[in-house]
Amino acid sequence: MDKKSTVPLIYIVACESSGDHIGALLIKALKAKADGKVSFAGIGGEQMVDAGLGRLFDPKELALIGIFEVLPKAPLVLRRVSKVLKDIELKQPDILVTIDSWGFTGRIHQHLARKGSTIPRLRYVAPQVWAWRPGRAKQLSQWIHHLLALLPFEPKYFTPHGLPTTWVGHPAVESGFDGGDGLSFRNRYGIKTSQTVIGLLPGSRRSEVSRLLPVFCETIIRLSQNHSDIHIVLPTVEAVADIVSNRVQRLPDNGLTIVTHNNERRDAFAAMDVAIAASGTVSLELAVALVPHVVAYQVNVLSALAFRYLARTTRVNLVNILLGRDSIPERLQSQCSASVLSEDISILLKDESARVAQHSDFIEVRKQLSPSGKLPSHAAAEVIISLVGASAK
Repeated sequence: MDKKSTVPLIYIVACESSGDHIGALLIKALKAKADGKVSFAGIGGEQMVDAGLGRLFDPKELALIGIFEVLPKAPLVLRRVSKVLKDIELKQPDILVTIDSWGFTGRIHQHLARKGSTIPRLRYVAPQVWAWRPGRAKQLSQWIHHLLALLPFEPKYFTPHGLPTTWVGHPAVESGFDGGDGLSFRNRYGIKTSQTVIGLLPGSRRSEVSRLLPVFCETIIRLSQNHSDIHIVLPTVEAVADIVSNRVQRLPDNGLTIVTHNNERRDAFAAMDVAIAASGTVSLELAVALVPHVVAYQVNVLSALAFRYLARTTRVNLVNILLGRDSIPERLQSQCSASVLSEDISILLKDESARVAQHSDFIEVRKQLSPSGKLPSHAAAEVIISLVGASAK
């Protein structure tokens, strides 16, 4: 199908909540760089739709994690891959940008590469080959034309394979987490200034929340035995709001605030004294907000064994990886328990030096999250626009 418009069409695919946020920032940056003369199609969540994406379907069902979590849904994944490929063939975009869910988006890149498609293919967010499965670096070099990396040490893993890679920075630095209004948040939700606010962030995938939130709630029940006047703030997303509501039944209503609107997230973080979070991007967001915290994670036994066998790093938390040392406690698998987490949080609440140490580390980490003077989404948009321009010549 011949292109009928001179306005560039950028096809973006993001399946998870964090990818939706990155995609929304990217769409806004591309609009700004192109003076609005650009259009968007693809897959994304509500933030990307609000930013201007013409969505093919809702990606909630594709937010998967872990080798053995993906396998039962393989037929669904393949059907959705086929649907996206047909849509790309129909629309003939000027560039394809995928953000997350390599088990899904990788198949799209692979098919287009093997077909000899001339559509430029870009990956935004590098797979963590420094953590496990280093062979994916070579795989990417065969299937995509350019890679955008979030972390400063990532390009060196891909450029030896001939894959042009640009470090653009991490979106956590441009999401305003360093400027939230905690007092305003407390006033809006009737939280006393004297209360200790503990944040619970059990993830955005249904499998994560189902595993982690019961442990987090049990942790709070234990903590409340020795720490009076606790208030829980639980930021979440609509995709898992039903699970959250069911899992927090044991917590007292007068000591709990559930926040589902993304615009409240910055102020919610600013209101927190400490937090317990799923290991992932949220730890960097908490670090930018200077919230002392502990990370925890559980996957099914088979996925855990596979990761342990394939892992190339002893740390999983990005703050600790960037620092090259253990600043934030990482409680994984059997250590992800109410007894361990309640002790960790008690230490942070009682020991000011422990909180100050994390604060100092977070300031150090923030300096490593973006190239000097550039917003990550704007740096990414510049690369994408240059690729679109080069392919049009």
